[in-house]
Amino acid sequence: MAVRIRLRRMGAKKRPFYRIVVADSRSPRDGRVIEELGYYNPISQPAEVKVDAEKTKKWLATGAQPSDTVKSLLKSQGII
Repeated sequence: MAVRIRLRRMGAKKRPFYRIVVADSRSPRDGRVIEELGYYNPISQPAEVKVDAEKTKKWLATGAQPSDTVKSLLKSQGII
């Protein structure tokens, strides 16, 4: 099972809010998730990012691959 760390879209139309989640790579974008790691709000100024570093490092150590967007968010938070 290929596991990915990716964004799950929440919020209203034209007001996106994302949760950073661990999910099977074959599941749909907003489908079933394994665990939630944090959130990302691009609307607020400056953009708000909150990530549980311990959980994220555990998933990265077990082989979960972050998406490109999540990878850049984790780099900005100093987790990667």
